[in-house]
This record gives sequence, structure tokens and C-alpha cells, in this order.
Amino acid sequence: MCSNTFFSFFLHRHFSITTKFPNLSKIPIRHRDFVVREAQKALTDYLHGTRCLPFTYAEHMGNNTLRSLINLIEKVEFSASTFSKSFQRVLRYHPVNEFEVFFESIGIDYNLVSGLLPDDKVFFSQDGTLLDAARALSDFGFPWEKLGVLYMERSSIFGRNAAELKSRLSEFKGFGFGNVEIIGICLAFPFVLSEEGQVGVVIDRLFNDLRLIFLDFALARSIEGNVDSWHEVCRKLRVFFDLNGWNGKLGELMGRNKSIFLEHKEEELVNKVEYFCRFGVKKEEVAQLILQCPELINFDLENPVINVLKLLKHFGLSSEDLKDVSENFAHVLGTNKMVNLPNVMRAIGLQEWFFNKIKGGHHQLLADYITSYPNEDQDKDYQDGLRRIHISRARVHAINKLNFLHGLGFGENALTIDVLNNLHGTSSELQERFDCLLRSRIEFSKLCMMVRMTPRILNQNSEIIERKVNFFNQEMGTTLDYVDTFPAMLHYHLEDRIIPRYRFHMWLTEKGLSCKKYSIRSMITNSERKFVARVFKIHPAAPKHWFEQFCHSKLSMQ
Repeated sequence: MCSNTFFSFFLHRHFSITTKFPNLSKIPIRHRDFVVREAQKALTDYLHGTRCLPFTYAEHMGNNTLRSLINLIEKVEFSASTFSKSFQRVLRYHPVNEFEVFFESIGIDYNLVSGLLPDDKVFFSQDGTLLDAARALSDFGFPWEKLGVLYMERSSIFGRNAAELKSRLSEFKGFGFGNVEIIGICLAFPFVLSEEGQVGVVIDRLFNDLRLIFLDFALARSIEGNVDSWHEVCRKLRVFFDLNGWNGKLGELMGRNKSIFLEHKEEELVNKVEYFCRFGVKKEEVAQLILQCPELINFDLENPVINVLKLLKHFGLSSEDLKDVSENFAHVLGTNKMVNLPNVMRAIGLQEWFFNKIKGGHHQLLADYITSYPNEDQDKDYQDGLRRIHISRARVHAINKLNFLHGLGFGENALTIDVLNNLHGTSSELQERFDCLLRSRIEFSKLCMMVRMTPRILNQNSEIIERKVNFFNQEMGTTLDYVDTFPAMLHYHLEDRIIPRYRFHMWLTEKGLSCKKYSIRSMITNSERKFVARVFKIHPAAPKHWFEQFCHSKLSMQ
């Protein structure tokens, strides 16, 4: 029998009794280990003795379903002397949903379990496919509590029969791997076991690469012989396989740089991958960059402060191009944090040039720059604006919006403060609106320029922005280039101004009343008084038709 210390740890590891499960607080602390232990034993006995599940799997489910157990324990009026019998009675008269305890026992978050349950089944005797697949995997050596990793990514694995799974796992041994290694690989790459993932080109390519990395380049010698270690390393490898589209060209490069997967955590690799992907380049190029220049992983690419012009000059940008940046992209000038560098480059359209510089062997220039310019001074006007923000009532809100702008590539300068003062909404709302416009295929640098010129285009929710862009593109046939040059058109009301005025002009043209083609800018920006006066010049009766047929809201005549 397990010790009380083990059960205390088990309870602490899974939940906070006093906060998440207040009903358990009715049970005295000194009896809680006993209650959980007895409930686990009773559930195991019920699944094995009453429901006829093999004892090994009944025990797995009994010992790894604490949330389900708590729900059952809540139904028992606690008494130390009668708890065991009372709990057994609950199981007798309240049949357990076997799918529910199964899903929790294999490591799936209990909050997700209800969404996975079949609508019309509660017993494995009604459909044993799920359990049979789990048994086949467990018999091969898969840790029971890790089967949820497979299910959540590829649930179709558990729709296959045991013979198919055993055959698939046996085929993997032909690549030179043992059970432990295969389990670690499958947990990191679940698709290799799924029904639709027949052992074909992609899987064959993957295992050939893995054999090259682990066996030919001997990465396997540096990995402890347990499932957790193999799973951990394979997850790191997957970061790069996902980037490369599984085309089988990275195996040798990964093998030659195997230390990456031993010396760095998965989170470090993911952070660096995400950083360089933000330059907007092909993902396979990011994979090659990090594998060819592994020292980049150790660079601090978040906290150092950069001066944009100094950094560009440090990387060899020509004097002519530096002048162009200085004259045309004033909103990015000054200082910014290194974490925002990818979007700084995108904001001035130099992201590919900069990335190619790093990829071409000049990555050390990043480290050299940080060393050469450890302290960069902020623009004085920006500092004044920052001081005003810090003494304002809404300083947290304002700082978050300011960080949003810096994240787009806007520098620490007076222009950024001016843009900030014209933005309304939270930082997350502004980001959502910006992303909405970005999805309409406006270039990042042009969109930043639009925000600089007309900040208020972000002062409307993303649904309205999307409807406007769709109307411009689909009905008006306006190109995105026009939106770039006249961003204020996004600010005008769609139903009250843009749609009725555009359709009225189309009606005038169709009726032959107007031969002149007016610009979209003149259609939208003129006041109501000027608009009606122009319509009157086209035809004296036109204003009456405008008000009766097209103008559906009371507009100001200013």
C-alpha cells in the first residue's frame, strides 16, 4: 500500500483542495488521503469486478481520475467508519461513465473531457474500439497517462483496431529503433500512427531523417533510455520538421548540429523560431538559419535597445538608402527594443534584406551591435510625452497602446506619441483591427504608413473594417493601392455615406445624367451641403431623388 506522503503529494500535484474543490473541504484534512485511497481502490474494483475490464487498465483508470473521483466523493455523506461502503454503494447505484474516466486517466484536461464523450454510450461494452486501441499501445510500452497526447492531436489513432496498430509499430522497428525510441517518436509525431497516415512517402522520409540524426550522427547516445527523454528531444526536432514542411532536407543539418537539441529547451527554440519568422520570410529559411547559426539561440533578442539608423548603418545599408529611410519613414526612427526589430524592418520594407544579411553569415553583427552600443538615448520629445503618460490617470492603458505601436515598428519618437493620442481602444482591440487590415493583403509597411497618416482608421471594430474593405474591393472595384494613398476613406460611415453616395453616382451614370467620372475621394469627403450642390448642377431634380431613394439617414447639411 502506498504511503500517506505519496497520496498527499498526489493530491497537491493535481489540484488545490480548498480552492478548486470546496466540497472536499468538508472532509477533515487528516482523512483526505484515506478518502482518495479508498475511492481509487473502489473504482478500480468496480471497473474490474463489475464492468469486467482487465485489472491493469482498470487500475490505470482508477488511479488517474482524481477529478471524476472528487465528483463521486461529493455524493457521499462522509464518515470515516462507513466511507468505503458508502462509496461502493454510490458506484452500484450511479454507474460510472467509462469514457469519462478513461479520457481523464490518459492525461486529457478534465475541462475538455465533456466535449469528447460519445452522445449515446457510457460503457465500453457498447463500443470497445477506444479501449482496444489503448490496450495495444499500452502493451507496446506507451505510458498510459501519455496516451492523451496522441488522442488530442490524432483521435483517429484510437479508431484503428489493435492488429493494425501493432503492425504499424512493428514496421517502425525496421528503421533500427527499439520500443522506447519508437514511443518517444510517436508521441512527438502522432500522425505516423493515424489511419490516414499510411506508411508512405512522408513517414518514410521522417524515419529516414530520424535514423540519420539519432543513429548515423549518434544523437541517441546522448539521450537517456526512457520515454520522457526521447519524447522531449523529438519534440525539439519537430520544431524544425514543422518549419520545413516535412520535405526531408534537414536531417543531415540537424544531425551535424545535434547539440542544439541537447543544450536548449524546446521553449528557447520555439521563441527563436517565432522571432525570425516574424521577418515574413519562408519558414524553411528560418529553420536553415538557426541550424546553420546555432549561436543565435543564445542571443538576447528581447531586451537590448536599438537605434534604427545606427543598426542599419552597422549592417551596411548604403548612405542613399539610409537617407530614404530617414526622410520617408520618420515613424520608425529613434530607439526601439530588439524584440520589435522584425516589425521595424517590415515597417520600412527591408525585412528580406536584413534577414538575408543575417543568413549570409553576418549574424554576429547583431551581437557586435549590442556590444558597441550598450546604451541608446531616447528622443527628448518622446521622453516628455512619456512623462505626461506616467502622470496621467490612464497610464497603464496608454502604455499598453504605446507598446502596441512599438510592436508595429514605430520608434520612440514624437510622431509615435502624436499617433498614440489619436488612437481609441485597448491595445488588444487595436492589434485585432490592425490584423484585420493586414489580412486584406495591404502590405505591412504601407499599413503602418496608413496608421501614421490617419490613426483613426483603427478606431472602429474589426467587423466594420472588414465590411468596408469588402465593399471597396467587391462592389466599387477599388484596388488596395487606392486605400494606401487615401486611408481616410476607411474612416467614413459605410451605410450612411459611402454606400448611398457611390450607388447614387452609379445611378446617375447609368441614366446618362452624368458623363463625368468623379473620384472616390470627392464622392466621400465632400460635406452633405457640397455634395447636394454638386448633384444639383448635374440635374435640378437629382437632389430630390437622392433624398427620397438613396439617403436613408438624416445627415448634417454642414
